[in-house]
Amino acid sequence: MRKQKEKIILPPELPPEIPEDEVEVSDEDLQFVNENLDYAGFVSSLDTQSINKHVNRVANAKGDTLEALYERRLKRKSQEKESEEHGIQVDPVDALPVKTLDGELYYRTASKMPKVSENAPTEGEGTGDDEDGGADKGIMKLTKAERRAKLKKSKKEAKMQVKEPAKTEEVQQTPQEEVLAEVKKDLTAEQLLESNKRRLAELGMALLADPESNIKSLKEMLQISKDDDHAIVKLGMLSLLAVFKDIIPGYRIRLPTEKELEMTVSKDVKKMRYYEATLLSSYKAYLQKLIALEKQPLFQHVALRCFCTLLDSVPHFNFRDNLLAAVIRNISSPDDVVRKLCCTTIKSIFTNEGKHGGEATVEAVRLIADQVKAQNCQLHPDSIEVFMSLSFDEDLGKPEESDGNNKVKYKKNKRRNNFEEPGQLQDNDKKKSRHELMKKMREEVNAEFKAASFTPDVMERRRMQSETLSAVFQTYFRILKHTMQPIISRSEVNTTLLAGASGAHPLLAPCLNGLGKFSHLIDLDFMGDLMNSLKKLACGGSNSDGSPGNCLKSLTVSERLQCCIVAFKVMRSNLDALNVDLQDFFVQLYNLILEYRPGRDKGEVLAEALKTMLCQDRHHDMQKVAAFIKRLATFSLCFGSAESMAALVTLKHLLQKNAKCRNLLENDAGGGSVSGSIAKYQPYASDPNLSGALASVLWELNLLSKHYHPAVSTMASSIASMSTAQNQVHLSTISPQQAFMDLSIERESFIPGSDIRKLNQKRKRGNGSATPANIGLNLDVMSPTNEDEMRKKLSEHFMLLRDIKENERLRRELDRTTLSLQLYEEYKKQKLKMTEKPKPKK
Repeated sequence: MRKQKEKIILPPELPPEIPEDEVEVSDEDLQFVNENLDYAGFVSSLDTQSINKHVNRVANAKGDTLEALYERRLKRKSQEKESEEHGIQVDPVDALPVKTLDGELYYRTASKMPKVSENAPTEGEGTGDDEDGGADKGIMKLTKAERRAKLKKSKKEAKMQVKEPAKTEEVQQTPQEEVLAEVKKDLTAEQLLESNKRRLAELGMALLADPESNIKSLKEMLQISKDDDHAIVKLGMLSLLAVFKDIIPGYRIRLPTEKELEMTVSKDVKKMRYYEATLLSSYKAYLQKLIALEKQPLFQHVALRCFCTLLDSVPHFNFRDNLLAAVIRNISSPDDVVRKLCCTTIKSIFTNEGKHGGEATVEAVRLIADQVKAQNCQLHPDSIEVFMSLSFDEDLGKPEESDGNNKVKYKKNKRRNNFEEPGQLQDNDKKKSRHELMKKMREEVNAEFKAASFTPDVMERRRMQSETLSAVFQTYFRILKHTMQPIISRSEVNTTLLAGASGAHPLLAPCLNGLGKFSHLIDLDFMGDLMNSLKKLACGGSNSDGSPGNCLKSLTVSERLQCCIVAFKVMRSNLDALNVDLQDFFVQLYNLILEYRPGRDKGEVLAEALKTMLCQDRHHDMQKVAAFIKRLATFSLCFGSAESMAALVTLKHLLQKNAKCRNLLENDAGGGSVSGSIAKYQPYASDPNLSGALASVLWELNLLSKHYHPAVSTMASSIASMSTAQNQVHLSTISPQQAFMDLSIERESFIPGSDIRKLNQKRKRGNGSATPANIGLNLDVMSPTNEDEMRKKLSEHFMLLRDIKENERLRRELDRTTLSLQLYEEYKKQKLKMTEKPKPKK
């Protein structure tokens, strides 16, 4: 506004001069003015003197002066247009560029300088030439009042120029922020990812190089990890994991108390306190971020990997409880990768107790026990199998004996002091006070030494191990109790039938393995109850006499065999303290041999049962041994080479230990001279003592000597060639387990055709029969028509097998339907009985 007032505004062109006599005012004009006095009233308030003065100043000037003024104005406008077309106008003072906060350069152009008004005088306009200087002075001449106003305005401008730079900086900030926002929007996602990667790498390397100086970078890395991009979040979590794994100290951080903060300390102590506080707060924020990410499926694997790595590498550090809770919460996850990762971490905690002193082991075992209780024993078997990695010391009672000896010595010294003379009491009091002071000092020194040294306290270690063992056995006994619970309700019956035996008790197998491993640590007070529970489980829902029990037969053959194995291990580990009859377990093994199915049950469990119950047992009844020999020979005919080999190894071992049972190798009816109290063999007897196996003959060995596998046929031939003499025969060194494992591995690469051909050729040379050799040759030279016929026969055979399986499935569904209908009819009958009311008597 100030500059506009300084402009010289030229008046408009005057209308042509008309004499006043010639001006005629009509009546209509007067009437119009009178009617619109409100709009024409400003004419009376016009300042005619200033108007006349202004008009006279211009009017009195010469015509050449006005023309020169208009020419200068047009020339200045043309120069401004040419400068805009040719380039940027730069003031001579601002010839150098200006750098903004963003790093951009620009020149201060004429548009950013104060504009000169169009009517303002240029060089020469205010002074004019010598010839028409008087006329210019007449045009630009100002009054005194205008000069005073101009001076006042110039002073105000000088004062405002001081305040203008601060305002311009504030104004420049807003466009800079807008430019930055536009640049961020223009950058692609790849560029942002690369920049964040570089920043994370720089911060991580700086922290690893000098953690104390760059500890503040942890907060910046956490801030970068809060990005919306999933890849940046994962990279941030893994980068922080590597940093924390390296810079976390080997001790647990304890923050100073208020009293300790008030104390004056050195600069090094202050620096260390700040470092520890910043590290602990950043670590806490990192764990909170991981807990939040764990709930999202996209980040679950990354979060759990960070949890497991931190728990494995720094189990002694703060917030260990949170790490253990997160890992054990996912120890039974349906995801195989997550479950294996968590189980491996817990096993590492159990085996490497030197990192945490055993405290993490106790906490982990308690958390697993609580989870088993909360989930009602319905977890994955791997969650309990981790207990097999635990180790317990057996000689932790030695320090107690030394403490007892010290107590006895102290009592003897006390008795001697009672018989001292009264004159020595004062000296003794002084000595006692000295001894007490020395004792206190030694106790303090010992406590500080234990705190500083890495050697664990024996008594503390024993206490933690006893707590761990009690939690483990509590979990095992809870699983056994849950397995023995009877299933009565109809809904539970249907769910168990539909779920199958494998899903009913998933924790029983690892529970039995753990009981077998730690059987020597079980308290004798619980031994009787444990043996009774194992006996019930081995029966599989039926009592020892064969009558059906209350619970369903939901245990597999492998689980029942494991119950028998655990019972024998518990018995042998506590041989001097227990007197338990194991006859019921032999009866169950005798019946389970025939119930075994190769595809359904585990062959290694059967081999272990044969080794533990038959090979390693010392004393056997001859009738019972003969029954097992006959049963194992029958078993070898029915199943594969691995199972047959394990049974034959056990059979040979029993014959070598019991010479009288070798009468079964004779061909006489009745088993030779020793036939026992039972004259006839009962193959379907459930008790081995009542089978009468001594009255039978091992004719199965003749068939097994012609087995397709050379190892099985060789073993059967060696057993058949054993004599009945009473001389000592060297026992075989191979165990049933080793035999089963060797043949099960060899089964994958074994081709029976070539071996059959070799064996048949040998028999042809020895016996003179050409039939087996022809069969072997026909296997090699087979026409295409024979192959087609064989394919047809095999297809018909497998179609028949498929139909049989389909019929079995339909029969199972029919049995379930009939069972449900029977239960429903019983329910209706009971409901009718309840609804019928007794009639009132008359």
